[in-house]
Amino acid sequence: MSNRMWGGRFSAGPSAIMEEINASIDFDRKLYAQDIAGSKAHAEMLAARGIISAEDAGKIAEGLDAIKAEIDNGRFTFSRALEDIHMNVESRLKELIGAAAGRLHTARSRNDQVATDFRLWVRDSLDHVDGQLADLMKALVKRAGEHADTVMPGFTHLQSAQPVTFGHHLMAYVEMLARDRGRVQDARRRLNECPLGAAALAGTSFPIDRHMTAASLGFDRPTANSLDSVSDRDFALEAMAAASIIAVHLSRLAEEIVIWSSAQFGFVRLSDAFSTGSSIMPQKRNPDAAELVRAKSGRIIGDMNALLIIMKGLPLAYQKDMQEDKEQAFDCFENLSLVLAAMTGMVDDLVPNVARMAAAAGSGFSTATDLADWLVRVLGLPFRDAHHVTGRLVAIAAERGIELSDIPLADMKTVHDGITEAVYDVLTVENSVRSRTSHGGTAPDNVRAEVKRWTALLG
Repeated sequence: MSNRMWGGRFSAGPSAIMEEINASIDFDRKLYAQDIAGSKAHAEMLAARGIISAEDAGKIAEGLDAIKAEIDNGRFTFSRALEDIHMNVESRLKELIGAAAGRLHTARSRNDQVATDFRLWVRDSLDHVDGQLADLMKALVKRAGEHADTVMPGFTHLQSAQPVTFGHHLMAYVEMLARDRGRVQDARRRLNECPLGAAALAGTSFPIDRHMTAASLGFDRPTANSLDSVSDRDFALEAMAAASIIAVHLSRLAEEIVIWSSAQFGFVRLSDAFSTGSSIMPQKRNPDAAELVRAKSGRIIGDMNALLIIMKGLPLAYQKDMQEDKEQAFDCFENLSLVLAAMTGMVDDLVPNVARMAAAAGSGFSTATDLADWLVRVLGLPFRDAHHVTGRLVAIAAERGIELSDIPLADMKTVHDGITEAVYDVLTVENSVRSRTSHGGTAPDNVRAEVKRWTALLG
């Protein structure tokens, strides 16, 4: 028997292997809401242009609503023989309303249909991610406000560098996530053009109104070139690129939570809600949620790379290779949504060990730069000379196993006679962070000002 989708062109059905490799319904059923919305808009336009009757358009709309209710309620039977979500919906529509269902596919192709459905799905996903990013930013801003004065070591090369505040550190991720939101919103703006009506690749001879369907589906305008309309997947690639950068940012924060929660650091503690134990070591508290956020960044980036590789050698216009686009995008955004939720939960959950952070902030000669700056500011030394003097003092402290603030003044004067008792004021971590008042610096007042600004921006 011929495949019912292909009509009279084929005299026999596909082999079992062909059906297995060709069918996409197992995953593209996720597009059912977008597919039905696109079909309703298309039918309404066809009726408005006199291409189908208003009566048929009404039957189509009612039938599509009934199908959506069936799928929503888990009562719809999907058929792999019908290959994809489009034909599954159309077949069921024919069962419900009869011959009028056959008029729905006038002036369109599955090529522009799937391009439209996929854009709608990616747009919905970007909107969801944007909201989740805002939630995570609010959580970070809240914690930063609570810890604007909490000192901790700032690191370069994972070595103690200069004291910073925990609030300032958290606000760094707010800046990253703000850029992420900008990329998400920009990608959404660029994808918001409607391919519906481009048909298979060349447009259609029917007097359709593509602006009407675009407006009905919330697009800014119809796409301008029919070939590009059905073969473009830039919108998915750009969205997944934005997702990948978000995942990298989340992975960096996750890595810090893993480090901070270790016994060796002890900067933060996660509750049982975001920790697991060991099957053999009863003392263990493992930050598995953070570790999985870190790991899933690789999966999300891999999804983007897979689609890039799929698209790189395809001539215009539509190719069946593009059937492999959706599983990658679905996986990418489902995992991104999960890790955003997990990270927001961890930020809300973690409890900083303020005393441990403060003790670590003063170790490792972290105020050495403050000493060098004092030599420049008070004694007028060129910075390179001040750097050399400070280095000699650090060497003395390291040899004795003490901090800079513990070096007696007399010993400091052996390195530079101009050093006075006032130098000890800049060697405390509290004074160090308070002094960093330059725009973007770690001073607690700066942090509070940024928290206030972002609280107002985020609402």
